[in-house]
Order: sequence, then C-alpha cells, then structure tokens
Amino acid sequence: MPAFKDDQIIIIAPGSETTLAQLGLPESLTPARLRVRSRMFPAEKDGEWEPYKVRRRADALKKPAEPLNGAAAEGEDVKIVGEGDDEEIIYEEDRVTEEGAVWPIQQGRIVNWPCFFALITHVYNTLNPPFHTPILLVAQPTWTPREHEKLTQFFFEKFKTPAFGLMDAALATSWAYGVHTATVVDVGKDKVDITAISEFIPHITGRVTSLSGCGGEALTLGLLAKLKAKGFSRDMCEQLKKSPICEILPAGIPLPGSGEGADQDSISNPAAAASTGALGSGPAAASALGNAPRGPGTDTEVGDEGNGDENEGVLDVASIVTGGKMNEFLAKKEKEKQEKAAKKKGPAETQSAQNRPVRMPNSKREKATFLYEDHVLLDTLKNMNLGEKGMAEAQAVLDEGPQKKIQDDGDGEPKSALEANGNAEPGSTASRTGPIRREIEVGTERFLAASNGVLERIADAVHRTISSVDEVNKRSELWDSIVICGNGSKLRGFKDALLATLQSKYLISPSSATIFTSEIPSNISTPAGTGANTPQPQLGPHGGPSGVNPLLLAATTAQNPHLMPPGSSVPFPGMSSHSTHSSHGQTPTSIKLAKPAEYFPEWKEVGFDEAVFLGAQVAAKVLFVVDQGQSKGYMTRPDYNDQGPSGIHDYSL
Repeated sequence: MPAFKDDQIIIIAPGSETTLAQLGLPESLTPARLRVRSRMFPAEKDGEWEPYKVRRRADALKKPAEPLNGAAAEGEDVKIVGEGDDEEIIYEEDRVTEEGAVWPIQQGRIVNWPCFFALITHVYNTLNPPFHTPILLVAQPTWTPREHEKLTQFFFEKFKTPAFGLMDAALATSWAYGVHTATVVDVGKDKVDITAISEFIPHITGRVTSLSGCGGEALTLGLLAKLKAKGFSRDMCEQLKKSPICEILPAGIPLPGSGEGADQDSISNPAAAASTGALGSGPAAASALGNAPRGPGTDTEVGDEGNGDENEGVLDVASIVTGGKMNEFLAKKEKEKQEKAAKKKGPAETQSAQNRPVRMPNSKREKATFLYEDHVLLDTLKNMNLGEKGMAEAQAVLDEGPQKKIQDDGDGEPKSALEANGNAEPGSTASRTGPIRREIEVGTERFLAASNGVLERIADAVHRTISSVDEVNKRSELWDSIVICGNGSKLRGFKDALLATLQSKYLISPSSATIFTSEIPSNISTPAGTGANTPQPQLGPHGGPSGVNPLLLAATTAQNPHLMPPGSSVPFPGMSSHSTHSSHGQTPTSIKLAKPAEYFPEWKEVGFDEAVFLGAQVAAKVLFVVDQGQSKGYMTRPDYNDQGPSGIHDYSL
C-alpha cells in the first residue's frame, strides 16, 4: 500500500457535547479546525437526520417562486411550493436552537447508534475528503470491544476508507503532553474518566470510567442549586459557568463581603464604613463596592426607582412577551436604553483616565454582571410570527449587548439598532436577527459551583485509580504527573482547586518515619534505620524474630537508602523483596501537575483542555506517515477483508 500524506488523514474525536474533526495535518499542529455540536435533529422522514433544526420562516406568505434546481446549499433557504394554492412555504435552518435535538453520546457512551452514525456522516461530508483517505478515531474509555468492532465495520463499509485506527482518549492525552507515565483526569460534560498510564500503556485494572455527577454539568447544577430561587434557569447557569466572572477561589480566600480576613485597620473613614460600607472616602473607595456606591439615593445600587422587581431576581422576559404586554415592555426597554446612553455622555465620560477608580478584581466584588444569550426568548419571538421587520425591531430593543454602529445616509450620526434594522431592506445583514443578549447580575454564588462535593469525589477516584496500579514503584511517578483536561475543567480555578484537594487529602510529609515514632514512649531514644536501638519485641506487637521493627525500617530506609544494612537485599527475615520499593504507594510525598509541551504555540494560546486532539494528531503523524503500519497501529482494507471487524483488536493502540 502506498504511503499516506499529511493532507490525506482524517481525525475525528467524538464527545458528549462537542465533536472535533480535521482533514490533514498542518506543519505546526493546531487545534481542531472543525467543531460541531454532538447532536442531530430528526428529519421529516423516519430514519433520517438533519444537523440543524428546520423551521418555517415567519414571512412565508409570498408569491410563488420558481423551484430550486437541485438541492439547496447548506444554510440556504429551502422553498416548497404548495399544490393547489398561491402560497409559498419557505423553510430555513435554525443553527442556534437546541429544541428537539437528540444527543447520541451521553456520559461517554453511545446510546443512539443511528443518530451517532448520522453525526459521523455529517462530519465526514463537511470535511469533504478526497479518495484514499485514512481515518483515526479517538475512542472513549467506556466503549466496549464489541462497539469497537461495530465502529470498524461502519467506517470500512460506509466510507470505503483504505485504513482505520482507534486510539484511546487517555493515551492520546499522554502523547500530547509527551509523558510516558501519567494519571489522566478527563473532565467531560456528564462524567469524569481517570486513567493511570505507565510507559504509554493504560492500566485497565482500577480504571475509573464515566464517573457520573462530577463533570461540567455537575458544576452547572451546583450553580443552579444556589441561584434557582433568584429565577435562574439551567441555561443561565451554564452560560454563567462559561463567563469570566465565574471561578473557584483558592483555598484560604474568603468570599467577598463575608467579613472573613478583613483588615479593620484599613478603615480610614469610620462614618463612610458605617453608612455605605466603604473603607474610606473618594471614588476609589466607592468603586470597591461595585459599579456604584450603596444607597439610598440616585446613582446607587439600591436607590434607583423602578428597579425593585428586577433586583429580587431575574426578570422573566419570555412570559412578559407572551402575556400580551410586549409593546409596553419594548417601549420601556427602549426608554431605559436611551436614559442609559444619556448618562454615559455626561461628565463622567469626560473624566480623565488617571482620575478614574481602578476596577476591582472579580474575586473581591460581591456582585458582577455577564451577558446571557436568551435562546428561549428568541424561540418565543420566532413562534409569534412577527414578520422579518418585527423580529428585527424586537431583537434590537431587547438586545443589551454591544450594538454595531450603522451610519445614517445623511448627517453621518450613528443610528440606533432599532432604527437601522427598521429601515434595512428585507434579507440584508442588518435586518437578520441574532442572539438576544441580556445583562444578568449575580452575587457571590458564582464562586460556589464546586461546593457540592465534586472535587472531593474526583480526588477519591484519583486515589483509587493510582492505588490499583500493580507496579508499586510507579505510583509516586503517577502522583507527580497528573493531567487534568477536558472541556468540563475550563472553569477558572478548577484545576488548581482539584490539585489543592488532592494535596490536602492524600499528601504526607517527606519525613514519613514520624508516623511510626509518634507513639513510642518518650524515655526511649529515637530508633535508627539499622535497628541498633530499636525497642525490643516486648515493648510492642511489631517485633519479629530479628528484634527489628519492620515498618520503622521500611519507612527510614525508603527516604535514606544508605541506612540499609550492607550485603542484604532483604532488610529482615519475613519481608519479601517486592516490598523494598523506593517510595510509599498509598501515601504520596509529592503531588504535581504535568507540564504540557512548550513547542505548540497555537495550543499555548487556547490552552490544553482539548489535548486529546493534539495527541491524536501526533499519533496520526507517526502511524500513518512515519511508521506506515509497521507497528500495526491501524487496520488496512486488505486486513479488514481477511479478518473482518474483529481484527481491529490486533491493530488498535
């Protein structure tokens, strides 16, 4: 078989939330070029699937048009002319909504095979590869050998690929980091996979796969438990988790406003502290409380009129729009926007930069805001059949995000988004609706995403995985090379908090011999590693025929090998040679995170959360181009014809 080229290789990494794919290996390995949501929508015909939801457009009543020749391109409107009437039904793809979506992968397991095969087919067609293209598929740890055979059969029969390979996700991560021995903690959406890898071989015994209730969804539910009483939905908490204001504070850092660790000596103005909570006077002291000083009064956090209802919780805009009060609500929002813009043009805007107060860091602010994309409200407006112009006007009024400035034809002054969209031609870019963004305020609950015990459960699973490794002398290296990856670990401070939890629960002092001498009576001298002055057997139950405390000798000689009695491979009778390892397997003296490779500049910018795809690229380069099948890293078409799908077990990594 001729050798494969870099631009002929396909890599696919399916995930519960996102599927990564790429055609070709660039000279400098980059993050995945194709990212698709791991869901499909049932088509009108049974057994068929669509990558996006197809809905009827609100302005579907038009004059009949000529039918399209051939299939419509992806993203274009699909026109269907009804028989026997003068109306034309126009359908469009909604690339935002998740309504009616089917997710074929849950907790790493494939739960809907027809939908999964449709997802892979969509990814393959999007890549549009040429003929003679090998495929490397990243396999989840939960997939069984029988499922590996089913995947092999699908790829060879469906795509006629000349070569196909499977690579374990944890092994791909170790390739990305360039470490041969590591503990990989892959935090996904609904689960966590923990794998101990020794010399690039995953340990199956003791491997924790699909640990439920500990992924990114658990962090979202942790926020929801704290904010549900304030009107937050699950989607709001999900977007809050992904925003910069949500983080896990390091150990010892108190929550803002809790009063813990406050320095009372720093109060320079007791009157201001008693009335407004500020430590001093002036703009800098006022900014420490948030965007505005405390009330009562105008321009304060609690003194503005008309905001009482909104401060109690999140305003349910969708219910207001559907309750027949849409016009009044839109007029109110437009008035608030105008007043807000007028305030920004006041004297505060002309203040010099050096006199402006320094913005407080997120960890010291009691309240903060983030932009929430309200997809439910957008779907509600689409179902109300407002027409293209009405949709544009409603979107412009309700959207609280940064507005694009559209110049007027005459005076050159920028118009508001409402005016611009209202005067735009139908079908133009300005008249199309995008996501509706709303400013949502949240308090210190944004720091409590992991307060439901997620970190403790993951730490316990890591300890169980490493303790199950038969190679006892490898355990210390596994503790010193922990890799935390996966999109579920992107929350700010998550990795540091997990490392701190591991260290607080399982790390011991390097001078571990003290755990054996703490209960020895004070009138007895400290024992030496040679056992010369070790207490006699009658002083305790640990004495053996040699009169040497075996636990004490093991502890002292592990840290001081020179104290081992000369000429003895076994320190004392009755102690087997496999116990004379150089470190303690159950009680690590060091726990560290593995450092990623420094020679991937594109990955250093975005982070190594998706390092599994980087490792798959490195493996594809080695297997398909350099090695060319000599190590049986992939299965070829002749091999498949001779051995069938079951032969994949002899070729997978």
